[in-house]
This record gives sequence, C-alpha cells and structure tokens, in this order.
Amino acid sequence: MKLRHLAAVFCFLMTSLVFCQEKQITLQDIWSGTFRTEGMQALHSMANGNQYSVLNFDRQSRTSTIDIYDYKTLEKVKTLVSSADISEIQGFFDYSFSEDESKIILTTKSQPVFRRSTLGEYYIYDVASKKVTKVSEDLVQEPTLSPDGTKVAYGFENNLFVKDLTSGNVEQLTTDGEKNKIINGITDWVYEEEFSFVRAFDWNTDSNQIAFIRFDESEVPEFSMDVYGSDLYQTQHVFKYPKAGEANSKVSLHLYDLDSKKLTELSEDRPDDFYIPRLKWTNEANVLSVQFMNRHQNELELWLFDTKDKSMTNVLKEKDKAYIDVTFNLTFLKDNSFIWTSELDGFNHIYHYSKEGTLINQVTKGTWEVTNYYGFNEKANTIYYQSTENGSINRDVYSIQLNGKNKKRLTNKTGTNSASFSADFTYFINTFSSATVPYEYTLHTSKSGKLIKSIKDNRSLAKQLEGYVMSKKEFSTISVNGNDLNMWTIKPKDFDANKTYPLFMYQYSGPGSQQVANRWNSANDYWYQMLAQQGYIVVCIDGRGTGFKGAAFKKVTQNELGKYEVEDQIEAAKQLGKLDYIDAERIGIWGWSYGGFMSSNALLKGNDVFKMAIAVAPVTSWRFYDTIYTERYMTTPQENPSGYDENSPINHVDKLKGDYLLIHGTGDDNVHVQNTMRMVEALIQADKQFEWMIYPDKNHGIYGGNTRLHLYKKMTDFIHRTLGE
Repeated sequence: MKLRHLAAVFCFLMTSLVFCQEKQITLQDIWSGTFRTEGMQALHSMANGNQYSVLNFDRQSRTSTIDIYDYKTLEKVKTLVSSADISEIQGFFDYSFSEDESKIILTTKSQPVFRRSTLGEYYIYDVASKKVTKVSEDLVQEPTLSPDGTKVAYGFENNLFVKDLTSGNVEQLTTDGEKNKIINGITDWVYEEEFSFVRAFDWNTDSNQIAFIRFDESEVPEFSMDVYGSDLYQTQHVFKYPKAGEANSKVSLHLYDLDSKKLTELSEDRPDDFYIPRLKWTNEANVLSVQFMNRHQNELELWLFDTKDKSMTNVLKEKDKAYIDVTFNLTFLKDNSFIWTSELDGFNHIYHYSKEGTLINQVTKGTWEVTNYYGFNEKANTIYYQSTENGSINRDVYSIQLNGKNKKRLTNKTGTNSASFSADFTYFINTFSSATVPYEYTLHTSKSGKLIKSIKDNRSLAKQLEGYVMSKKEFSTISVNGNDLNMWTIKPKDFDANKTYPLFMYQYSGPGSQQVANRWNSANDYWYQMLAQQGYIVVCIDGRGTGFKGAAFKKVTQNELGKYEVEDQIEAAKQLGKLDYIDAERIGIWGWSYGGFMSSNALLKGNDVFKMAIAVAPVTSWRFYDTIYTERYMTTPQENPSGYDENSPINHVDKLKGDYLLIHGTGDDNVHVQNTMRMVEALIQADKQFEWMIYPDKNHGIYGGNTRLHLYKKMTDFIHRTLGE
C-alpha cells in the first residue's frame, strides 16, 4: 500500500511539474500576434490551368511581388511583377488580373470608407510591355478592367468614369453624383453592409457596355456621428443610414453604351420600394441578369434584360414565408442555362435551370446544406461545392455531375475544408483546419481528390503551442427546448469533476450564423483557453435561429428576434448548472453585436440564472438598426411593433439583478453608440447599477493601437470580480 501511495504521489508530482513547465497564455500573447497563422496571400489561378499566382512581401527589402507557381511541382516559375522594378511605386498590397490576364491592377494605397468600401490609389501594369499607368490622380473606388483589358472603369465622387488605357482619355459616364444624395455604380451604406457588395456596375463580355445601379438617397434620413480626434473641436461624420421602417434609397438600373455614348435607364414596372441586390452580365454580350427583391425580402426574381431589342424576361421567381438569402451563386453556362442555389426543399442545395427558367434538375439533395459553390467544369460536366454532409460543424469539398450523379467526397480530413480550383478544374488547393490542427494548404487532383503535395502548414505554431497550457475543445450536443443544439466546451487542463467551477458562456446567435464549428482557433479561442486555465469552464452553444441545420431551424425566429434564441441560452445554462462540477450561482454570458443583444437579454430575462453579462457593441432596440437586415427578419416596426419591443433589452432594464458591463465604440457606423446611450439612460431611470466603457472614435470592431488589449483586460477583470471566488 505504501509503495502504491508513493507511486501515486510521484506521478502527481511529475504531472504537476510538466503542467507548471508549460506557459500560461496571456492577453499580451493573444493581441501581439504570438499565435499568428501563415497563409497564402491573394491566390489567383492562371487561365492556363497549370499555374497560380501568389502575392509575396519581403520584409527586409520592403518589396512586393506577384510570383507564379506550377501546380504540378509547386515550384516557383517566375516573378511576374516586382515593386523593385517599378520606379513609380514603392510597393503594393493587393492585385487583380484582367480577364485575359494581359493587365494587372496594383493597389498601392487604401483608406477605408465603411466595412467593405475603400478609397485607393491604383496602377495598371501591362504584362507584355511592363508599362505602368496610374488609374487616377484622385483616390477612387472599385477600379475594374474591361474583359479585353483595354479600359478601366471606376467610381469617383459618386460618379462613374472609364479610362482608355491606350490613349489615356478619361470618359465621365454620369454627372449627377452628389454626396448624400446620388450615387452611381457604388452601393450605399446599407447595401454594402447587408448585401455585401460595393461595386454596383459590371462590364459586358464585349467590353462596350456597362450596367450599373443608381442610388437616390435624397429621402434617406441622415445619421450624425461625432468624431473626437485630437483637435480642439470635434468634427461630425454625417451619412445616410435608413433605420428600420424608414425610407431606403430609390434604386434604378442604367446602361451606358461606350460605342454610342448613350446613357439609358432599363426600366421595369414594379413598386417603388424594392431592392436590386445583384446584377451580372450573362455570356451573351447583350443579355444582362438582374435580381430584384421586395422590401420584405421574401420574394426574389431573376430577370434577363436584352439591351439590343429592349426586351425583359422574368426567368425565375422564389417566395418564402420568412425570407430569402441573397447569394453570389449564379453561374451561366455556354447555352445560358444557369446554376443556382436555393432553400426550396428546406435545405440549401444546387439547382440547374434552362435559360427560360425551367427547372432541369435539382443537382444536390439531402438533409444537409451546400455552404459554398466553387464552379462548373464544362468539359467534365461536373460541379464542385462545399457542404455540411459530414456534420453541420464540419465542411468538406465534393464533386457531382450536372445531372446529380457520381457524387464524390474530395477531402478526407474531418474539420473545415475549403478549396481554390485551378482555372480548368484540374487541381484544387485545399485549406484545412480543425479545432486541433492549424491551417494546412495542400494540392489535390479534382478528379479524385488525391493528395499531390503539401504546400504549407503551420507545424511551427502547433509546436509552439505545445509549450502552453492548452485544453481540448470538446464538441457535443445538448438537448434544449426540443432540439439537439451544437455545443463546445473548454475546461481547465487540471479539471477535477469533484470540484465546482464558474461557467462562462459565449454566443453570437444571429440568423444563419455559426460559432460551434470544427476549425482552428480565433483570437477569442486563446482568450477562452486563458480563462479556462484561470479556473473557468467556457461553453458556446448555437441555439435556434443559427445556420446550417436547415431552413426551419434557422427561420423559427422570424418576427421575434431575441425570443427563442434567448430561451435556448437560458435553458442551456439551467441544464449545465445542474452538473455537479458547475457552480449554478456563478454563471455568466457574453457576446458582441448580435451576441451583445443576446447577452443583455439573457441577463435580464434570465435574471435568476445568470450572475453577470458582458455586452459589446450591442443592439438594444431593433428600431435603431438598419432596414435591410432588420426587416428581413422582423418586417417593419409599423407592421410588427410587439416583435421589436418585447424582445429588446432596453425595455427590460427593470429586471436587472446581476452584474452588467456595457461596452461600445463611439465611431461605430454599424451598431450606433445610440444603442448604448439609450440603454444607459433606461438603466439610470430604472435606478439600476451597472458598469460601462466607451472607446472614443472606435468602430464596430473596437481596435487600433492598444485598444484590443485594453478591452480584453477590462472584460477579464470584470469576469474575475463577478464570477471568481
């Protein structure tokens, strides 16, 4: 017995020694970039199908290069462009090819406008002559080369321009552009944010016509945001922002013919309130495809405009009881039949339609979701896509014939796989990661998925992390309110089931989102690891309304954002609180943006369950948020006042019992600091104590300089004070 006891003590001491030798993760580690992964920058598959280009940067010489590599050998073939050889520029940080790859747009300077939009300085590099042409002396938006590479179109001060790269002549296509009034060819704030595109113009295949959307913002209310800066007086940033129920931009579709110099409106008889979320030329030079959507976003139509005979044809119309997601998954084949993705059967799948809009075939079927459409190999009559067929938290790459037969799984590692295909679909570069494996880049054949060669991995990071105290992220499901919800858990490395631990819950919960996914660490994951080693159990649960488990599961929250999602988080916390090793008196929850809306509601509506909550940049009333996002799920406040008010935290402040930390950036153009200010006033009038932190001039991401480190120190300290022993 004594020998056994001594052996056990020795084993314990050795385990403790090893544990103590491992370093604890710190906030400085997380936000200084210690755990940064390496990737492949600006990968482009060359038209020959045998090569690809990558953007490289030499830190010592400060030189940018576009290097060409061979798919078969992965060896560097040549440097196509080097900033060292271009006297006009010091360097570039992005690039894009013309369709024929004869010209390259080099981005040399950039300044953000909103989340996706930028103003930039651009140069055109001629591959054959090595000549460099500056697009404009001004900072412009969305420069786009014509398919034949002879011209470049761009936006400047809300108007559209085209520069002839041979003569240098600049042609102004529109003249009525005006700030906060008329925008031509560039999306307004709400389109950019919610339909996720900035360039609202497109070249036809013959390079002689440009179609574009015109935004008339005249009646859209303005939002004013103070910018404090460092001067004696603050300035104001004023921009058009349509809050739920308010006026949107009036959109119209226009065509400029470069041969005739004529500007015409492509009219189509429809109600005043509608959206044009996508436009795209087909393979026919005179046939333009346009998607129209009603304001409720539950009806989507695909129209074809023949600009030659002025005819208009509605080839597809979808309706949904809730809403329809707009995607970029529209591919026209040589015969102008098209491939389209839809949730028609309750799950997102691929469909093939004739050019007249007749359904030819539903290509994929099953109780799983297509999550990415990669393209169509006409020669092999094969479609390539990504899906959740191997579990909703995983992603795999598949091929399938256009008729829906001969489906093949092309990836074999369980986790998150995504592909970048060669232009002729002979090869694909797979990006793989999981909760235990950092990003790996490997080359495969598209025919079978067979591994050809490893390109890049992050083994050095994996090795580095062996020196830190890290716990396994455990994936499971939890049965809540009649649904099996995806969940991950991180426990302290020295977890002891005989002890009790505080529980800290994270969630986002927005419609169609996913946080429980089998992929490599984000910065927050390292923070959770740090908290776990400091004695907390960290859990994340994707409740009803989140994505990749079918339309019914996702759309159950329609018209009542914040009801079912909050019920799921509260019930899950109750269940977890019953576990012997969870201290039910010390349960906290946090989230950012929609997640902050949720954590606020959870603390208020679940005041007998949650001891604390942190809300970063939260929506506190959906009346304060934009039209496209909010009305997609809630219709308008005029139509659905109870849906807006009954689940908004600002209307439940009287229920506050626990500790509440409210955080916002004053420069948030997305979720305005108005949300926090109104919440603060409501809390004060309800005589409720709370804590809050304001970050001057910081946007929705709250970063820059020392900001992120300060933010996470603030939150970590609050967690220790409210959940710690």
